[in-house]
Order: sequence, then structure tokens, then C-alpha cells
Amino acid sequence: MIPRIPRRTAALLLTAPAIARAQDNQTLRIIIPQPPGGATDVLARLLIEPLARELGRNVIIENRPGANGIVSINALKQSRPDGNTMLLGGVSIFSFNPNLFSNLNYDPWRDFSWIAPIADTPYAIIVGRRTGITTMQQYVERARAEPERITYGSAGNGNSTHIGMEMVAERANIRLTHVPFAGSAPALTAIIAGDVDGMFTPLGSALQSAEAGQVVPLVTMGRERSPALPNTPTLNEAGLGNITLPGWYAFVGPAGMPQAIVERLNAATRAVVDSAAVTRKLRDVVLEPVSGSAQSIQDRAKAESAEIAAFVRRRGIRVE
Repeated sequence: MIPRIPRRTAALLLTAPAIARAQDNQTLRIIIPQPPGGATDVLARLLIEPLARELGRNVIIENRPGANGIVSINALKQSRPDGNTMLLGGVSIFSFNPNLFSNLNYDPWRDFSWIAPIADTPYAIIVGRRTGITTMQQYVERARAEPERITYGSAGNGNSTHIGMEMVAERANIRLTHVPFAGSAPALTAIIAGDVDGMFTPLGSALQSAEAGQVVPLVTMGRERSPALPNTPTLNEAGLGNITLPGWYAFVGPAGMPQAIVERLNAATRAVVDSAAVTRKLRDVVLEPVSGSAQSIQDRAKAESAEIAAFVRRRGIRVE
């Protein structure tokens, strides 16, 4: 009689290539830490169709906003490391949160399988029409005259849209009032409605509103003017120098993913990001494609985490 193989042992005998073949009949779920319409959501919707074609399988989006990405992280951690679930996250989750939350329930270097970088994003400062502010100089002057009177929205406590504005406030020696939202889209809606004065935002998220005249772009953060807003000065041209705030997006999976599956997903992501069609679409929403290995984005995230740690200590920024 053929001996019965224990279930656990049988599972261990399933090789990574066999798992990879089994994936072809399963849907790939991409978890998004923002609600529909947010910057990360917009990026994901540019990627799902070409990624589905590249992998030969269905790809769906699952929006899990809240707590600056922590809600989505918890959903990812509960997923099996079989290559059927990825999270599309940004610098805030991996490089900022560990320096901001005293009781963070995840370790970005231990609790994930890093998969692939996707894109970098430039930033801008915008204000609502109702503020009457049209230049960065006016913004600073008003903030100095009325400390903490000017409000700014963000995509959540500890998000790059929060930390970026705090960097600018330190540089300009002004005090502002922070109003966090569960994603960049509701923050932008509040600015247009006049409920919040302004925002430090990914440029692509606010470009359509700026072109429609719903918000006023004051400055962009690059060393040179953005081709998307050629008449908007840089922060340096506004007299406040340059600030370096990383802005990137990457795919990660649950801890313990087999290397063969990581490599397969990385290769598919690189093929999509490097394609002419996706490169064009990314640049249309003011994102710069970034193609690289899993190790390259993990190394970058670690280095930037160390840099941001010094800033948040100096400013005394904590998120509870």
C-alpha cells in the first residue's frame, strides 16, 4: 500500500515553479492603501491591464485605505506568500512610518517580500482659489503674520504629503495646521471646496485641477521647472532653496515568497514599466518610470528611511 503523505509534507513538496504554474489560473490581487481616485489608485489602474497581459492572468484592485497604509499592510500580512497578492505602496509606508509610529505593527525589512520599483513622483504645493494666494511669497507672508491659521491637507498622518509640507514649513520658518485625510483625493476635494487652504501633493494628482483653474499651483519641488507646469516656479526660485523628499512607488508581497515567484513578478513588472505605451501613460500623469530589481528598491527605501529619521527627530513629529 502506498503510504499516505502528511498534508504539511505534501505542501512542502510543491516546488516554486509548480506554484508559479498554478498562479496562471488564479487572480492576482493588488492592494491599494488609498481610496479610488488617489495617486496610488490612479497608478494601479494604469498597470493592471498590461500586467494582466504580461502574466497571462486576471489582475484586480482592492482599495484598503486608512492609517497611512497600515490598514492595507495588515491585509497584505494576512495573505499567503503564493504570488497571488501584492501591495502597491509608496515611500510613506516603508521609509516614513517606522520613524513616526511608536507602536508600528510591522517591520518593512522583515515582514515583506520586495518585488519591484515602478515610478518616481514629483511634488508641488497647491492652494485653493478661495485663499486669494497666488504666489509662494504671499503664502509665507500670510503664514508668518498669522501662525497656525493656514491649514494644509494630507493623505494621512506620516504620509509624504504631511512630511513634505513640514519640511517646507521648517525651511520657511512658518507654523501651519495639519488636517489629515484618508487619501489624497478627499484632501484635494476639500481644497477645491475651500474647507482646507492647501496641500503638498504629488504633482500628477493635482494637475487636472490646476489646469482647470480649481487650485493654484504655487511651486514645484524639482531642481528645474516641471514641463507639466512650465509657468510655475520651483521652491528654489521662490527663495526657499531645494528640499529632498523621496517619492516612489513599488510592489511588495507578503514575507516568505519563493524567490522564483518574486523574480517572475519582477520580470513582468519591468516589462510593463519599460514598455513604450506604459512609459507614455506614466509621464502623462507626471510620473517617471523606474525599472529595477527587488534589491534595488529595498536598498533605496532603507537609505531614505535613515535620512528621514533625522528630520522627524529634529521636528519632534510622532504619529500615535
